[in-house]
Amino acid sequence: MKKALIATAALLATAGTTALVAAPAHADVERRGTCAGATYELNVDRERGGFEVDADIDDARVGSEWRVTIRHDGKVATSRVLRADNEGELDLDTFQRNTAGKDVFKLTVTPAGGASCSTKVTLR
Repeated sequence: MKKALIATAALLATAGTTALVAAPAHADVERRGTCAGATYELNVDRERGGFEVDADIDDARVGSEWRVTIRHDGKVATSRVLRADNEGELDLDTFQRNTAGKDVFKLTVTPAGGASCSTKVTLR
């Protein structure tokens, strides 16, 4: 009985530690939408005193061109015209330093000849 109690306590302690490690103080934030038949996603992760910002587009028409723009606090952080690969995917990443107050990230995706679509993440 005593061994079972010790084993259960050890298991609970390990599970508690694992839960703490698996749940960071600041979780990643992501937003999704659809545009011209494709799915776009904005991911913002707190890293090294700033933010890793990742924009992904999936299910785009193979070879199609898209303007992908990431803004931080209203200023263009990065903007490029990208071509969808053989799987209909595009990706654009940037690192942005933390600014005073809230940080606002906006992703705008525009297929060539189409209308723009966007989403926003605000962090404090």
